Amino acid sequence: MTAAMRPAYAADPARSRGRRLAEPAAPTRSEFQRDRDRIIHSTAFRRLVYKTQVFLNHEGDLFRTRLTHSLEVAQLGRSIARSLGLDEDLVEAVALAHDLGHTPFGHAGQDVLDACMQGHGGFEHNLQSLRVVDQLEQRYPDFDGLNLCFETREGILKHCSRRNAELIEAVEPGGIAMRFLHGGQPSLEAQLCNLADEVAYNAHDVDDGVRSGLIELEQLLEVDLVREHWRSALDAHPQLAGKRLLFETIRRMLSAQVYDIIDATRAALAAATPAEADAVRRCDKPLVRFSADMRARSTALKRFLFANLYRHPQVQSTRARAEEVLRELFSVYAGDVTQLPPDFAERPDRERACADYIAGMTDRFAIRDHQRLTGKSLF
Repeated sequence: MTAAMRPAYAADPARSRGRRLAEPAAPTRSEFQRDRDRIIHSTAFRRLVYKTQVFLNHEGDLFRTRLTHSLEVAQLGRSIARSLGLDEDLVEAVALAHDLGHTPFGHAGQDVLDACMQGHGGFEHNLQSLRVVDQLEQRYPDFDGLNLCFETREGILKHCSRRNAELIEAVEPGGIAMRFLHGGQPSLEAQLCNLADEVAYNAHDVDDGVRSGLIELEQLLEVDLVREHWRSALDAHPQLAGKRLLFETIRRMLSAQVYDIIDATRAALAAATPAEADAVRRCDKPLVRFSADMRARSTALKRFLFANLYRHPQVQSTRARAEEVLRELFSVYAGDVTQLPPDFAERPDRERACADYIAGMTDRFAIRDHQRLTGKSLF
């Protein structure tokens, strides 16, 4: 979509709030395209291929990882953005970067690091994603991080505690943390990524849960959203069974959610009539949304997955071992910084250096280093 055709409420790369360190414009790419390209070429992005979504990478070749999850979020986001006239490149950049700060072993790793960092600022994976693109990537001669645009960084910081928001606001007044202190919303593109993230993980966790054998399709039929599209798939294809039936059910479920977001968001935009991108930021509620009915259905599916997949005894057993790996790694590094690479060992903020190093690990690297340092083989 050309700039002349773009709705006034969409983000415009030509009117970006810019980068923390000014750079000359690229001759062939918009500012948001440059951000997306920098993210794709980053070390942290490549590591996502060996970071847990729900199942450890070595538990099966076809389970989602943080990388494949991020790609699915980007695909859903771009599709919806095109229908709404939003900037697809910004949506893709935020989607590809939103999990760069995730630890090995998924949410188990985040919880361990947060516990280890109590008294030292805690640990938030969204804030860690921002730290990755602002500080921890070391690719360029003139700055640390990737020096991304305000709009991309705003989208990456999906959640933020008040304490951390105040710290960011102190060094970046009126910047990406302001909405966590004074209310308001991020850009429509960032809002869209938040919702595409939810749609993607609900769908692929259904797929991976059934593929793993931890949940049965028959169990899923307790959930309205799944049952409705399972029935419609069978109505259209009465002989369908097995994985093809599962895939067709998920495909229909995804389509229904995408179309619902488009319709509900168009209605919200028509009611709010934002005249510019900053008018979106002044709204008290997100404008990119589900309808009330689809929100209830999506929430019911999330609750089902939480109870039957994320809290499954097999997943919990893996989680317990993962927590032990990271807890002991942190203890070893914090007690002997010579075990860290020199650029981490030389930092004055010992605990944060340990957390940054561990958060950047892949699952398999963490397992190997834990075995090297402790002699234990937990996996």
